[in-house]
Amino acid sequence: MSNSEKPGPIGIFDSGYGGLTVFKEIHKLLPCYDYIYLGDNARVPYGTRSFDTVYEYTKECVFKLFDLGCNLVILACNTASAKALRTIQQKDLPEGKKVLGVIRPTSEVVDRFTTTNKVGILATQGTVNSNSYVLEINNFHPQIQVFQHACPFWVPLVENNELESEGANYFVQQDLEQLLSASPDMDTILLACTHYPLLLPLIEKYTPKGIKVISQGSLVAESLADYLARHPEVEDKCSKSNSLQFFTTDDPEDFNNKAEIFFGKKIQSSFLKVQT
Repeated sequence: MSNSEKPGPIGIFDSGYGGLTVFKEIHKLLPCYDYIYLGDNARVPYGTRSFDTVYEYTKECVFKLFDLGCNLVILACNTASAKALRTIQQKDLPEGKKVLGVIRPTSEVVDRFTTTNKVGILATQGTVNSNSYVLEINNFHPQIQVFQHACPFWVPLVENNELESEGANYFVQQDLEQLLSASPDMDTILLACTHYPLLLPLIEKYTPKGIKVISQGSLVAESLADYLARHPEVEDKCSKSNSLQFFTTDDPEDFNNKAEIFFGKKIQSSFLKVQT
């Protein structure tokens, strides 16, 4: 039996910690599978890097997860999904391997939440520049008008656990005001970065009543469950003994300390070199 035919863990990749907010929801909904999480903390942030750089970094990490036995990898990172997923799917996938992202499953269901068809996107500069959400949402729902705003200070605030600081209050309020000024009829805001759910109490504090704020984790988890149900040939290649492994390309002790904020429980990670 070749490596691509042998059942293996589901790989979850992110540029750092944010993907853990998605992984938490996936594991909650689908606890029976084996999982390997890889955070490329040594090279974070991805949000300000070029398309080519994000593609190369993401491809290295995806193939490292393939080497560890994963047949299915989820890019739990909006920037990697925006800048690398399509190219990897079209050019690089070995036979029997699959890579999925977080933008498509979120875009598919955003119409559930809006009645005015005016949707705001809060994301990193890289995701905004890619225009991926505008294209995907308009592909599924041409009637929806999308307004984007980049929040460059939010990821550093989250990663430094400044979730209730004066700076966090200032930037969250400022960025929300700028996004909402684009349309008086906006009734839905999508948090299109996996770090942003940790700022949800502040975001809701400064969001007017009647506007829904959507986090991606549960939407991506539901989409993955549906995908596995519709693709038994992929599901059969996912091993099931409820094991969790965590890897980082940087310091495991630092990763362990910060990861708990995102994953909701203590974890133990190991160092993994992905750079060639």
